[in-house]
Amino acid sequence: MSVVAAMVVAVALIASLLTAPAVQATPGVDRYLNLPLVNRDAAHGPGGINPVLPTDPKVLGALLDEARERGVAPTSYSALLLQYWLADTTTAAGIDLKSWNPRAGVTANRGNLGKSYQFYKNLQLRHRELQWAGMGGLVGADFGGGLLDFELATNVYEITRLAPVAHAIVGETNRTLGPVFVDRLPRGLRALARVGATITPADLRHVQASILVMQKNIFSDLMPMHRAYVKGRLPALREMTEAGLFPTDILRAWEQIATKTPDGIAAGNARLLRREQGEVINEQWDAVRAYRGDVGEAMTYASTLAGSPSVAGVLPLRSYKPLQLRGITPDHRTVSITVPLPSWNWSVFDERWDYITHQLLPKYRFQVENRWPDLRRELAIPSSQQIEQHRPIWNLLPMMQSALNTLKVEVR
Repeated sequence: MSVVAAMVVAVALIASLLTAPAVQATPGVDRYLNLPLVNRDAAHGPGGINPVLPTDPKVLGALLDEARERGVAPTSYSALLLQYWLADTTTAAGIDLKSWNPRAGVTANRGNLGKSYQFYKNLQLRHRELQWAGMGGLVGADFGGGLLDFELATNVYEITRLAPVAHAIVGETNRTLGPVFVDRLPRGLRALARVGATITPADLRHVQASILVMQKNIFSDLMPMHRAYVKGRLPALREMTEAGLFPTDILRAWEQIATKTPDGIAAGNARLLRREQGEVINEQWDAVRAYRGDVGEAMTYASTLAGSPSVAGVLPLRSYKPLQLRGITPDHRTVSITVPLPSWNWSVFDERWDYITHQLLPKYRFQVENRWPDLRRELAIPSSQQIEQHRPIWNLLPMMQSALNTLKVEVR
């Protein structure tokens, strides 16, 4: 090549470099290591696990690959790992993780609710062993849909009209039997009688926001596990365990589910459900019940009165362990009271878990194993439609009025 030709080639090369589009340098994984999971509880803010992390699963996946290739300990990239599976899950569900803010209210989150529960149900339809997901999709849309009617303050504010009815039930018990028997009535019912008429729109919004936070927390904890199981099977879940994202007994639950045997599936899914109710949202339910003293007690009791899961054979919450009181009056008479109201409160974990283990778990398992075509049809109903169809809170006042009308006090 002549000197002139070489100079021409060099000039052309320099020109191409100067006119080529700039390539964006992707930050290395180092800045994303050892990050705290500051937003694992969605009460702290919108978005993912940590606001520093990207929300694009492709970017997150590349960062994870870099960490693995460098031999970084999983505990150092735990936030990155959970963010990846969460972002991958929300993308698959059609949810924008970056903007997901449960504190924004029901209207802003209505789409996310429907997409979440639809994603749950689709997992069950495609994988018979994922019973937690199927049950969560059905019950979540039922129970959550009813509670989320709290936002409709002009209509649902009828909750304040429950107070006179509750007061009448308490008053009749006191008149007939005395204060000793009143003290045996459910705390929530007595609280509703005391403060039901003073519940404000702000109270309704507080409870509604708390429920939305719980819903996101459940999704953010359990759905990344499910996504990892479907895409990466047990090795992906072992990596999450090694990263410290959940304890070894949760990995054991997934190993049981992966056996695809009836007993293994049942035991594994029961453990996932206990994690959801007893570890992920238990303290939040306690906080809602404790909200403004009697106000939280009254509102969580009202939610128990309203709840009616659409799993075949499962009793409505109000029909499980209905209120029945028996005792002896000071003048030695035997008294029996029967009222079609719940004697318990869904927000109390031990009481909630008793209902779950005796109603939801066994009866949902029966549907999967023995009535799959019927269950499949139920699961196929779009979640957005199911949320609209199950609005039990509209019937709270008739339920309470019926309880008053059927109040039975027997004295012998």
